[in-house]
Amino acid sequence: MDVSLSPLGELEAIEAGSYLSRYNLQHVASSPLSRAKFGARQVIARQQPLADEEDNNTDSNDIVIFEGFKELDRGSWCGLTKDEIGPDMLDRFDACDESVTPGDGGESYPALKSRVLEARDELLQMTDVGNASAIVSHLQVTRAILHESLGLDVTEMAGLKIATASITCVDYCAKGTGKKVVRFQSFKPESGLEQSKDGAN
Repeated sequence: MDVSLSPLGELEAIEAGSYLSRYNLQHVASSPLSRAKFGARQVIARQQPLADEEDNNTDSNDIVIFEGFKELDRGSWCGLTKDEIGPDMLDRFDACDESVTPGDGGESYPALKSRVLEARDELLQMTDVGNASAIVSHLQVTRAILHESLGLDVTEMAGLKIATASITCVDYCAKGTGKKVVRFQSFKPESGLEQSKDGAN
């Protein structure tokens, strides 16, 4: 479901983009959904081009869209409240019981994890050693990347607390060891705004 950001969400995305201006990002990747693309544009608008981009004719003003970074597809559950779905169904879904995966194209957490990590690996291949790239996406996408980086089981994904418009940083070893280091997670820049509904920070 492609839902735009609220006015508060837009202000939070702008603040996150301003915070990320301190990092030189080689690529800014985004989900194709409009709320993620809004956030990605805030990030890239505040970036200074890398030193060699003029020589390489790299279009650093373009965000890179990855279908794999779309939010979890809840299929026939879209638009339903938690009460309408039922707490037992949600608990079984969070525990990765594939038998309760919603119909109409709905995804399980394992299916989400597979496509998200495939897109992440593609972005890592595009990112030169020593450089950084950003992914602007959604709650469940961040959970998929973070839980794998922390060495957690997929059944633990749903328990990870991720704030809206927050920033999570993961370092990936370039020497083929597969080592990952989570530098920080769910960091929400101070924005002077009213406290968001998720109560983060």
